[in-house]
Amino acid sequence: MSAVTQVDKLVRMANQIATFFRSYPEEEAVAGIQKHIKAFWTPKMIAHLEAALPEQGDRVDGYVRRALHGAEPAADSPVRPATRDPQLAGAGASDAG
Repeated sequence: MSAVTQVDKLVRMANQIATFFRSYPEEEAVAGIQKHIKAFWTPKMIAHLEAALPEQGDRVDGYVRRALHGAEPAADSPVRPATRDPQLAGAGASDAG
């Protein structure tokens, strides 16, 4: 049994993000993936995944590939502004409690 590598973990996480956003129209999904990865992943994590893309083939979701290598998506992320940018945490959040 082979050990799970760091790249395997990054591919799995990126694909999980893509799975979440697949319920949205394609351009919104790509924008959501791109913005999520930029907001919550370290530059080192992004660089490792980008460097591994050629050898990963179909293991990496096509939306993830577009989010990492494409231009700025034509649509906006479907995620609310308060959750799109972690620095805005609390802005627009529930007033319950």
